[in-house]
Amino acid sequence: MNGNFVSFEGIDGAGKSTHIEGLRSAFAAQGRVVTVTREPGGTELAESLRTLVLNEAMDAMTEALLVFAARRDHIVRVIRPALERGEVVLCDRFSDATFAYQGGGRGFDWSILSVLEQWVQGGELLLQPQLTIWFDLPPAVAAVRLASARVPDRFEAQPQAFFEQVAAGYLRRFGADSARFARIQADQPPAAVWAEVLAAVREKGLLP
Repeated sequence: MNGNFVSFEGIDGAGKSTHIEGLRSAFAAQGRVVTVTREPGGTELAESLRTLVLNEAMDAMTEALLVFAARRDHIVRVIRPALERGEVVLCDRFSDATFAYQGGGRGFDWSILSVLEQWVQGGELLLQPQLTIWFDLPPAVAAVRLASARVPDRFEAQPQAFFEQVAAGYLRRFGADSARFARIQADQPPAAVWAEVLAAVREKGLLP
């Protein structure tokens, strides 16, 4: 595949959206075709599954299976075709989020998530982003930001302890594959965060 794949991770309230748009503009200015997408979501089926995951009560296994089902459709219909066309794919969350939220937050079995990851993202090679930008934000700060947000979904409404477990899940993923991650302290002024995002993308050789 000739394209570039960048994912954006972080707990709710970390402030990913602004910087995804900034990076889309930066790639477009270089003449690249950019696909901006999200998980769960990105296809009609996956968006329907997203609505269920964010709003309906379910156990951790059901939640994990639905997230991976959405991811499979997303990969087949959007991500792989875009990468094969040589596009840049910017994805708001990918498999690291599943390990953080379902594995860390819900306490679901990490080894089962790893098997599902291999099934859904496998093939000759495991599909992973070339670069994962992790907006690392203290859960207490995230809680303050979320307090003034829209009506919260099933995840945003979780207590701070849940987000502390999610943050620990992200840290575990980072520790297992740190070369793929750019860990950015998200509790900074937006301009400082953006400067670090841009530097991380350039360091990977994805932007001149």
